[in-house]
Amino acid sequence: MSDPRPPAPSASASRPSSLPIRMLNDRLLVELDSDASERRSSAGIVIPATAMVGKRLAWGRVVAAGQQVRQVEVGDRVLFDPDERAEVELEASTYLLLREKDVHAVAQPRPGSPGTGLYL
Repeated sequence: MSDPRPPAPSASASRPSSLPIRMLNDRLLVELDSDASERRSSAGIVIPATAMVGKRLAWGRVVAAGQQVRQVEVGDRVLFDPDERAEVELEASTYLLLREKDVHAVAQPRPGSPGTGLYL
């Protein structure tokens, strides 16, 4: 008789081997992009992270995902509201804890381009 339980997700799919954590339910562990601290205007002027501009969304890369996450995968670059996050430190690195519903978009790389831009 076969086992009625669904197969457990592989360790590599749910977390990187270097992190001692397993995400639950619809939770995501996100590493904030390194370029999120400051940015440049189209004219080349550096805008520090402390500059107050309207509500600004942030980019990050998913490093671990819970078993009930459906539309985001480990390694995806996601757009989220930085005001709706919780920070956690693991092995001297800071990560963000989000629910899947708090992610506004997943970046889709264009064929032939080096990556996505910072603005949608």
